[in-house]
This record gives sequence, structure tokens and C-alpha cells, in this order.
Amino acid sequence: MSLTVELGAPFEAIMNKLIERGYAANKSEVIRQALILYDREVDEEEISLVRTAIDSMVAEEKSGKRKTYTLEEIKKEFDL
Repeated sequence: MSLTVELGAPFEAIMNKLIERGYAANKSEVIRQALILYDREVDEEEISLVRTAIDSMVAEEKSGKRKTYTLEEIKKEFDL
């Protein structure tokens, strides 16, 4: 797939610097690596948010603010 993107001088300079230092062979490789890194960061952020929510729910359960129910209790409540 071919794609044309206008990044502007500051980003062109960053790309050229990374190529000159040997971190990437060309501009396409810089973009691919950046997308892979960004995808990882998004995944890590989502995992962190889920962990925070779980920790909050566990803390609420331990403090008595949240109650858990057994499957039998749910079946009984809803006549299942």
C-alpha cells in the first residue's frame, strides 16, 4: 500500500535523525516502527485502565460497598 503524508519540517528532521543514527533504514521503516510503538502504548494504557477498574471494584467489595453474588443467588432472585 502506498500512502503520501505531509509531516512538516520538525517531523522530517526527527525521521532523518533516526535514519542517520541507524535506528531505521528509511522513512517508511521509521513510520512502521512508530506505529508499532504507538499500538503497544495504547494496549498498555488499556490494560492499565482495566487493572485500575478491577482494583477499585475489589477495594469496594472488601469495604462492603459492593456485594458479589453466587450463581445460585442470581438464579433464585430471577427465578431461573
